[in-house]
Amino acid sequence: MEEQPGRVESRVFLVVVDESPEMPNALRYACRRAKRTGGRVAMLYVMPPPETQQWGAVADLMREEARQHAEQVIAGHADTAVALTGQPPAIYIREGISRDELVKLLTEDRSISVLVLGSASGSEGPGPLITAFTGKFGSQLRIPLTIVPGSLTTAEIDAIS
Repeated sequence: MEEQPGRVESRVFLVVVDESPEMPNALRYACRRAKRTGGRVAMLYVMPPPETQQWGAVADLMREEARQHAEQVIAGHADTAVALTGQPPAIYIREGISRDELVKLLTEDRSISVLVLGSASGSEGPGPLITAFTGKFGSQLRIPLTIVPGSLTTAEIDAIS
């Protein structure tokens, strides 16, 4: 099959959604870049697995509560994405370790073209995903990683996106 001239695959900007203070900066940047380039936004929320494996019913209840919480958190951010891009984001909710689930998603969904993460602005370091993917797990990324500093203002993000 020949490549069609002028046909450009739309970029998909993936943001890992969590409740960190820097995550909204990453989302805003990704949304603005997606809108400007004719791309889309995707959002991944990773729920930690239940700590107890002793009683199945308790673990199932914990899992269901975590899922409801994940859906609430991501719904608010999805509204922001729609407001900034004019289209709903692709939403992924997974259970496991964030780094591992992120790598699995990138393997499964080849349409994702850019990973956008927010960097913590405090003294605790940039965050576990940035630390992992700029360190020994960097070779597991097949796409570019954009790091948005958590200390940027909305105006500063708008100026660079």
